[in-house]
Parts: sequence; structure tokens; C-alpha cells
Amino acid sequence: MQIQDRSPDKQLSDEQSREIAETIREELARRRISRQALAEQAKLSLSTLEKVLGGRRPFTLATTVRLEQALGVSLRKNAAVASPPAANDVAPDSLGSYAHRAVTWLEDVYITLRPSFGDKDAIFAYRTEIVWEPKVSSLVFREGERTDAAYEHTGEVAVPHQSGFIYLVIIKHGQHRVITVSRPTVAGEMYGIISTLRAGPGSQLTPIAAPIAYVPLRNVAKPSLGRVGPDDANHALYGKHLRRTLEESFALFLSV
Repeated sequence: MQIQDRSPDKQLSDEQSREIAETIREELARRRISRQALAEQAKLSLSTLEKVLGGRRPFTLATTVRLEQALGVSLRKNAAVASPPAANDVAPDSLGSYAHRAVTWLEDVYITLRPSFGDKDAIFAYRTEIVWEPKVSSLVFREGERTDAAYEHTGEVAVPHQSGFIYLVIIKHGQHRVITVSRPTVAGEMYGIISTLRAGPGSQLTPIAAPIAYVPLRNVAKPSLGRVGPDDANHALYGKHLRRTLEESFALFLSV
């Protein structure tokens, strides 16, 4: 159901409205979604969205919040409409200096998908939870339900404003594993690249990079975890997500 935003609400300044409109137009172009689709996700009428994007009506706080929830991004860069966050509610500069309330849209349980490093026809699937950890004042991710439990990781989540990408980083004893993914689509999925080490015979390790996808657990009716082969009911769906990483240019792989 579409809702006209006519209730009394605080209007944002002309400058804030212009900045928000510009950010929304960039997100629509990057994600290749229509204004109609965004209006439906935000439960706004298309006419309301067209008017605020065209500068014929200022943004209100309620409209902005709905659009933030639909896009999964913070639109109020100047944060003039909100009170300052507490010092322990802001991530360190090394992770992007983001406030907890600005990244709550990332907190979820995901099915993580990547190609199997040992079977070219299989897809490796496991569970990843992204949550706010007050002890370190940042988002962290925790992997679970991996068939190779010895390689389950917990790491930090960086959300810098400059690049528009999200980084899931593990640094352990000087070794680095980095996952770079897009901001979530309207459906909450994130796509990108994992750069890590592949374990071989004995102590052999080989650098490897592969496409990776994070799909909200709620988006899959009966998820399969572990090494998912072609005979599994979810293999086609999982493969579609991994192919989307490359087909829609969320990530690129170059060859020589």
C-alpha cells in the first residue's frame, strides 16, 4: 500500500534536501532500480518521491527515514536532524567513523556464498551474522555452520563513506583476509570479492580471489549450508547470486 506523506513533520533545509536528492539519484543509478520500485519499497507515492527529488517539495524527516530504510543507506550526511551520537557509539576512524544508528540496516543474518575451492561444480555456503559489538564500538561479523569449522572467523566491518563499499576484514597473526562488497540492494543482498588463502596439501597455502554474495537468511525459504552440489535444490539459486556479482558489475576479474 502506498502512503502519502502528509502528516505534520519536521522539514529539512533546502541544502539538506538537495544533498539527499542527489544521493538518492546516485543510488538509483548505481543499483539500476526505478523510482517506482523505490517508492513502493519506501511505502511512498511516486508523486511524492518525484516532487522531493525534483526540488518541488522539501524532504521531511519521516520521508527521509522511510527512504533510508528502503535503500539501506544513511541519507542525512550532516546529521543536523539528529542528536550527536555518544562517543562509544561511533566506530574508530580506521573503520570509517560510522555511528551505530547509521548502520543498523547492516545488522542481519546472511547466507554467505562463494565458489567451492575444492570442487568446481559446487558452491560453498555458510552462515554469517553482522552485529554491533559495544566492546569494540563497531560492527563485527561472525561466521558459523561451516563444514570446515576450523576456518570460521570473526572480524571487523569497515563502512567508509568515500568508496561506498563495505569491507569485512580479518587480521590474525599478521595474516589478512579481506572481503569487499557493495552496499545492500533493495532486497538486502551484498555482492563482491573475497581475497584469501586456499589451503592445499600439508601446509601449502595459495592466494585466491573469488566472487562472494551475502544473502539475508530470510530470502531463502529452505537454505542449504556446506558444500552445495548441482543435485541440491538451492544450487541454481545460489549460482544465480554468484553470477550476478559479475553480470551486473558489482565486481570485475581481469585476466592477462
